[in-house]
Amino acid sequence: MKKITKFKDQKVLVLGLARSGMAAALVLNELGAIVTVNDGKPFAENKEAQRLLEEGIKVITGSHPIDLLDEDFALMVKNPGIRYDNPMVERAEALHIPVITEVELAYLISEAPIIGITGTNGKTTTTTLIADMLNTDGQSAKLSGNIGFPASEVADKAVSTDTLVMELSSFQLMGIETFRPKIAMITNLFSAHLDYHGSQEAYEAAKWRIQENMTADDYLILNFNQEKCRRLADQTKATVVPFSTKEQVAGAYAKEGNIYYHDELIMKVADLALPGEHNLENALAALAAAKLRGTKNEAIVEVLTTFAGVKHRLQYLGEVQGRKVYNDSKATNILATQKALSGFDNSKLWLLAGGLDRGNGFEALEKDLEGLKGMVVFGETAAKLEATAQKLNLTVMKSENVATALQEIFPKTSVGDTILLSPACASWDQYKTFEERGDLFINTFEAIKSKKA
Repeated sequence: MKKITKFKDQKVLVLGLARSGMAAALVLNELGAIVTVNDGKPFAENKEAQRLLEEGIKVITGSHPIDLLDEDFALMVKNPGIRYDNPMVERAEALHIPVITEVELAYLISEAPIIGITGTNGKTTTTTLIADMLNTDGQSAKLSGNIGFPASEVADKAVSTDTLVMELSSFQLMGIETFRPKIAMITNLFSAHLDYHGSQEAYEAAKWRIQENMTADDYLILNFNQEKCRRLADQTKATVVPFSTKEQVAGAYAKEGNIYYHDELIMKVADLALPGEHNLENALAALAAAKLRGTKNEAIVEVLTTFAGVKHRLQYLGEVQGRKVYNDSKATNILATQKALSGFDNSKLWLLAGGLDRGNGFEALEKDLEGLKGMVVFGETAAKLEATAQKLNLTVMKSENVATALQEIFPKTSVGDTILLSPACASWDQYKTFEERGDLFINTFEAIKSKKA
């Protein structure tokens, strides 16, 4: 960690704990800041706050008192999930207190160069692929950021010979000031998080901040399959490296069944371990980043031919009695499910879908559902999805949840069929997180596998 002095003896408020707030508080304390942590969870239930108090850090829990901001803070480090219309954040901005997120702190202290990955879909898979490629090549890549490892915690331990491979959300990028990755990437841009950002334009502007401090010495990887990303190429100072599945570009591309980087043949598309057009895009994006870090082709090919997927993201669980089963619990919107479906033969596919009803219909999914062998629907949107399936004359049945859905459909499937959980909905009607939903599905699969063994 760089022993920077800009925070020494400065009063800093960390708003919101969880893992990133905890990491930020500990790093700032180590750097000599006078840290106060404010978190809404009561102290008796707040293990993070209890630990910080043991470290000698001031903690205020159970509420967010506005008058706390009268204490002349020099900086606020905000949990990325806290919106900018939160009264505490609004008050800080009114007092001209800078408000950052923990990834800015990570950049300031990191001795290691950063590869930053953002976009609407594919971030976690692409981030993991890049780290795997670098590590397989004998380099030292550290996963960090929105992928579950607080960026400042990883940066604290990283050395100059490491590379931080950092997944970045729009929420995190709204709180940067000097953040400058050596390599940045936007996987794609679609509609998302409008409840947080207020408009698609604001959401895309937050994503675009990833490159705002970059220069021609840095690299920005963009998805040239999307016209809007192509247009962005003219609006950055960074050196643009495109990727495309549709045309030959001056970067990574697929052509006539092969994958290339510039004019160099890397491998065959058919040899990719993960199915689907979206995973081909992820592979190309990861390939571009890996090549920019000098990664050898052998390491890249080894990863792309063996990578089984990130947990809950089109994760291949295995095969039981000739039926393949995939867990795509992370598919919390229609677009993600469309991308998942693109990788399979619908005539042999059973789709398990449903979840939180956000008021939308499923008309946009109809074309992708055509020809499905069948569907099992559950959750608040079960009736809507059932009506969609009936409109397309598909076999459809209702079930209670993801576990019963798999239990009930398995006996109705045939050898050669595939069962795919890709809900197209958030999980919060029945589960706390998509991970909890996916774990229940995995456990149910393992029980069926054991029973059939």
